[in-house]
Amino acid sequence: MAQEEKDHEKQITIIVNGRKKTVSEKEMTYDEIVKLAFDPVPPDTIFVIGYMFHGKDGSLKAGQSVHVKDGMVFDVTDAGKS
Repeated sequence: MAQEEKDHEKQITIIVNGRKKTVSEKEMTYDEIVKLAFDPVPPDTIFVIGYMFHGKDGSLKAGQSVHVKDGMVFDVTDAGKS
């Protein structure tokens, strides 16, 4: 298998706040998801992250990480200042 094909296999497409994003990490942190949602990230702001995959949902809090899968949908909202 060619290197280009291997690299292509590693790409995971997720949806963050309605926008398609391509990532290569299989595990992503709260901070990494926030950075995909907001650029630049507003300082001193608390975010709420909800996600859904195949009808199952969950949430992600600061300091946590999640195993990402192709087609996962993330909703990142600004919950206010810390």
